[in-house]
Amino acid sequence: MARHLVLITVSLLFLIPFWWLIISSVKSTEQILTYPPRWLPDPIHWENYRLALTSPTFPFLTLLQNTLFYTVTSTIGTVVSSTVVAYAFARMRFWGRDVLFSITLATLLLPGVVTLIPTYILFQRLGWVGTYAPLIVPHFFGSAFNIFLIRQFMLTVPRDMSDAARVDGAGDFTILWRVMAPLLQPVLLVVAILHFMYTWNDFLGPLLYVDDASEYTLVIGLYAFRSRMALQWHLLTAAALAITLPLILLFFVAQRYFIEGVTLTGIKG
Repeated sequence: MARHLVLITVSLLFLIPFWWLIISSVKSTEQILTYPPRWLPDPIHWENYRLALTSPTFPFLTLLQNTLFYTVTSTIGTVVSSTVVAYAFARMRFWGRDVLFSITLATLLLPGVVTLIPTYILFQRLGWVGTYAPLIVPHFFGSAFNIFLIRQFMLTVPRDMSDAARVDGAGDFTILWRVMAPLLQPVLLVVAILHFMYTWNDFLGPLLYVDDASEYTLVIGLYAFRSRMALQWHLLTAAALAITLPLILLFFVAQRYFIEGVTLTGIKG
C-alpha cells in the first residue's frame, strides 16, 4: 500500500506542470500571474485557442504542414534504412561485421555538439542550408540507436525461418521484407514513435538550417510567436498545448504496442 502511495504521489508531481499548462491555456494573463495561483480557471477563456491558432504571427496550419513533412519523411527514412542495416548486422556474415557494429555503437557516445560545426560546413558547401535536406537526408542513412534496437529484436527471431526461405530460393531482400518485416512490426513501431517524437520536438535542426519563415516548423513557429507576443502568456500556453496534444494522443493510441515492442526487443548479443 505504501509503495502505491509513493507511486501515485510521484505521478501527480509529474502531472502538475502539464495540468498547469492546460489550465493556463484557458485563463487570462492576469489569472495566470495571480498569486497564490488558481488551480481551476474561472471564467474559462476558450477563445484563447482561436486567437492563438488564427494569429497572423502563428500560422498554425502552415507550421503543421511543414512539421508533418519533416517528421513523416524522416521517420520513413530512418525506419527503412535502419532496418536494412540492422538486417546486415544480424543475419549476414561478412568480414569486419562485428567491428563495424562496434563502431556504429561507439557513435552513440559522441556528443552531437562535437559534430555540429563540421556538419553545418558540409551542408553549406553542398548548398543545402536554407532547405529541408539537412534535416531529412541524414535520416536515410540509419541511426545507431535504432539499428541497435532492430538488430537486437532480429536476434530473437529463429534463424530457421530465414534459412527455410533461403532454401526455397529467396534472397536477402525477399527474406528481409517478406519474412522478417512482418515479425518486426513491434520494434519498428517503437522506432517510428521515438523518431516521430524527436523530430516533432526538434528545435536546433530547423533553427540552424531553415531560414524562410514560411518553412518554419511548429516548435520554431512557437519560439517566434513568443518573441512577437511578448507577455501574452494565455496565448502562448494555448499554442504550446496545441503543439503538445498530437504527441500525447499518439502515445496513448500506440501505448500498448510501444510497451510490447520495447519488452520484446530484449538484450541478446
